[in-house]
Amino acid sequence: MSDERESLLEFPCSFPLKIIGLAGDAMARGVLEVVLRHAPDFEAATMETRSSSAGRYLSLTCTINATSRAQLDALYRELSSHPLVTMVL
Repeated sequence: MSDERESLLEFPCSFPLKIIGLAGDAMARGVLEVVLRHAPDFEAATMETRSSSAGRYLSLTCTINATSRAQLDALYRELSSHPLVTMVL
């Protein structure tokens, strides 16, 4: 059975990604570059940002139009390996 059939998601679908990392413009810019590489139709203006209570961390939520499991896997891999990203949910 292929990965597409084993997935609980039906593609295309709206898929929220939550990315957490050290606060700063560089982190938001870096995440946006990665997201746009994998989901070129993502609207940057829709990226939601939230700072931690102490202001040390930044949480970004990017809701993309996911077209395949392979696209999501590649996006998770690249975001997870970004030096300013602590966690991807």
